[in-house]
Amino acid sequence: MNSMTMRNIMIAPGEYYHVCNRGVNKQVIFHNSDDYFRFLFLILYFQSPITFEQTGRVVKEFVGSPALDISVEIIKKRTVELTAFCIMPNHFHLIIREVEEDGIVSYMQRVLTAYSKYYNTKYEKSGHVFQGPYRAVHVIDDRQMLHTSAYIHRNPREMKEWTNREEKYQWSSYQDHVGENRWGGLLIPDVISGQFRNKKDYRHFVETSPTKKLKEELEYLEIL
Repeated sequence: MNSMTMRNIMIAPGEYYHVCNRGVNKQVIFHNSDDYFRFLFLILYFQSPITFEQTGRVVKEFVGSPALDISVEIIKKRTVELTAFCIMPNHFHLIIREVEEDGIVSYMQRVLTAYSKYYNTKYEKSGHVFQGPYRAVHVIDDRQMLHTSAYIHRNPREMKEWTNREEKYQWSSYQDHVGENRWGGLLIPDVISGQFRNKKDYRHFVETSPTKKLKEELEYLEIL
C-alpha cells in the first residue's frame, strides 16, 4: 500500500518528489553552521535505515571529513535517493526519489524527529520545531523536475548577501550540480544535470529562469 503525506499525495517507489517544510510560525530553525551541518548530515546519512549511536560525535566526524566510511553501506541499503536540496534559515527543500515502499515516510520522520530533538535540547525549548508534517509534491516529468530544481537552487537569492552568488551557498546542492559533487553517491544529481550537454548549460538554465514565471508555474506546489 502506498504511503500518504498530510496532503494525501500518493508516494510510490521509483518516483521523484519535491519535499519541503519550515519552522513553526516561520521561525528561524537553522541559526549557525552547527545547525546547518546537523541537518545536512541527517538528510545525507539517513537515506538508509542504518542508525547511529552518539550522533553528535558522528556529526563532528562528518564536519571534519564529509566522506565518512559508512557512506558505502548507506548507499547499498538506501530506501530513498537524494537528488537536490537547499537548507534556508527557516525552511528546507529536497528532491527525493522513493527507492523502497514507505522509504520517504520513514526517512522524513527520522530526519524531522532527530533534528527536533537536537534543536530543543540545544536551545532549551520544547514542542514543535517544524510547521506540522512535511509537504510532498509528485514530480511528474522532466520539465517539472528542471524547474523545481531551479526554484530550489535559486532560493538563496532571498538573502541579499547571496543574490547572484547562489552557486557558492554551502547549504545547497547547486554547487554539486554545476561543479564537483561533494557527497559522492549520497547525492545523485544526474537526473537533472544529465538533461544538459554540460554543467555550464544547467547553470545557465538556473540563472536565467524567470522568477515570476517560475513561481507561476510552481504555484500549485504551494511552495513555502
